[in-house]
Amino acid sequence: MIAVVGHPDLTAPTLALLEEELRRRLASLARAGRAGLVRAGQGLPVVVGRAARAAGLALVTVLPARGGVPEVLTAQDRRAAGELLLLSDQVRLLEYDPTDRDACVGADESLLRSCARLLAVWDGSPSSGRDATAHLVAFARSSGVDVEILWPAGAGRTAPAV
Repeated sequence: MIAVVGHPDLTAPTLALLEEELRRRLASLARAGRAGLVRAGQGLPVVVGRAARAAGLALVTVLPARGGVPEVLTAQDRRAAGELLLLSDQVRLLEYDPTDRDACVGADESLLRSCARLLAVWDGSPSSGRDATAHLVAFARSSGVDVEILWPAGAGRTAPAV
């Protein structure tokens, strides 16, 4: 399984750049019989889903749940989750509160434990109170997960890196 994580504030042009780059990278993983894994949300997860579909890579989307019932997402994340559900080969429920940053980080850590590789869309900046990408890269490396960093030339974020 290959997880993909990244900054939540990627610009629209960056997401467009990433879709093609991810499609190329995921195509080689599809030939190896792997599957991609994303946690439902807007932005990068949807781009990963589109790229996985174009590359022929099976996609697993994780939805937050409470008591075995899917959690209500924000309006923007609901729209993104809807598209991801259509692109996915499998959907998993995971117990966590999608409005709690620490719960989301814990969910991502749990998912990384089941992965052989992490593709991280990361500019190298440290984790902040909002963005845990650096933490997830460090967590994956310390857990023995192969990490590949993606930050294409011209990539940018809507919020300044801290």
